[in-house]
Amino acid sequence: MPVPLLSMHNISKRFGATRALDGVSFEVQPGEVMALIGENGAGKSTLMKVLSGAYRPDGGRMDISGSPYKPADPHEARAQGIAMIYQELNLAADLSVEDNVMLGQEVRRGGLLRRKTQRPRVVEALQLLGHPDLRPEMPVQKLSLAAQQLVEIARALVMDAKLIVFDEPTSSLTQKDADHLFHVIRKLRDEGIGVIYISHFLEEVREVCDGYTVLRDGQSVGTGELAATSEAEIVALMVGRNVGELFPAVPHEMGPPLLSLERISGRHAPIDVSIEVRRGEILGIAGLVGSGRTELLRCLFGLDPVVSGRISIARSKPADSPKGRIAAGFGLVSEDRKGEGLAQIRSIGDNMTYSRLAPYSTFGWLRLRRRAEAVQQWMTKLRIKARTDEQPINELSGGNQQKVALARVLHQEADLLLLDEPTRGIDVGTKAEIYQLMGQLAAEGKSLVFVSSYFTELLQVCDRIAVMARGRLREIRPAGEWTEESLMHRAIGTDELES
Repeated sequence: MPVPLLSMHNISKRFGATRALDGVSFEVQPGEVMALIGENGAGKSTLMKVLSGAYRPDGGRMDISGSPYKPADPHEARAQGIAMIYQELNLAADLSVEDNVMLGQEVRRGGLLRRKTQRPRVVEALQLLGHPDLRPEMPVQKLSLAAQQLVEIARALVMDAKLIVFDEPTSSLTQKDADHLFHVIRKLRDEGIGVIYISHFLEEVREVCDGYTVLRDGQSVGTGELAATSEAEIVALMVGRNVGELFPAVPHEMGPPLLSLERISGRHAPIDVSIEVRRGEILGIAGLVGSGRTELLRCLFGLDPVVSGRISIARSKPADSPKGRIAAGFGLVSEDRKGEGLAQIRSIGDNMTYSRLAPYSTFGWLRLRRRAEAVQQWMTKLRIKARTDEQPINELSGGNQQKVALARVLHQEADLLLLDEPTRGIDVGTKAEIYQLMGQLAAEGKSLVFVSSYFTELLQVCDRIAVMARGRLREIRPAGEWTEESLMHRAIGTDELES
């Protein structure tokens, strides 16, 4: 048998009384794309941090190409050819694309940085990703999330890596960029480089990966070839049970209009958008990155100025600020969970209640016990997994962080929920819970505006779907009148190719 590129045998890791990894075994062959699958909190991130040298395992053994591998820190892991691309971006915003790509591996001579020598390596990596327009001198802070994700990937490509770990790499990419990435991964595989691919999109995993290993509750519960395994079997391994309904249907009826937009325009986007959202409606907004979907929600919530047009809720005009919008019943779940959606170093309780503290305030004093009781109720209702309501947000899995973000807008008693990519980077079990919750909220008469790049969920969850392109609203129809193909054609501005 060939010697595996990576072997992890019986890896264990504890954090106090919590056993994060319990005898996990995992292998990757040279030139293999291996999927690491599991729900949020299953142990995937912990296992990869052990691989990267960020954590030291309590037990077990690791080998690289048959030789013992015991990295003391991430720097040593990189020196041995392990490249990590994390879901949450790790970029120096004030530096250029080139400086970020070469960070920690700069070309120097006599203590001086040799940009003329290192720049061709950066350009080659960006061209390999299909983005020669992403120039080395560009400041990273001025790039979109999708472009920043590509910078992360380019950083790994300039290394002489033996094994590259991709953790939700397409979470901020358009389909075109994702296709380019899959092409790059196949090329890396053909060159004998091993790839570990972590994603909650099973159709994406099936497209790019050869084999899989499933983690559940810190244990490896299944491994095999993807071609010989059905999606239902993988999901059952992930959640420990058969999931009968990934898109649970909750009956709800639409009522009178709640939100009305009359020719809304922002500084750059949206452009001249008019639309109505009814009570009890889930309105989907489809489109590609840069289509103006996020900008529309930011204008609605008062984060970006409305240059022209009128926004009204229940026939009254809300104040032009986030505070005024919250008072009028608006609630926003941002697509950028780490950067602006949640205060990462603050507790669950703080994040959940900061937008509505009045129920726990008496003469200016905050009644912490009363607040803790309310927070616990929401944690129970949304099944948020945490040690305590005082646990910092940055210690939670991505799915549990997203549940806290949703709990915040529910706690503030919002009538209109603006949800920007609310299921990005979370597992299928948690997605099903969020879809269920959205249906229940619609049944209670709340209105939901649901932005997503994942057209399948829009088609399954929404009542109507609007398509945006280049800042404009192209078309709106009942969800049943759309297909994934027709949504894509409208989003990219082409005529439909359907009969």
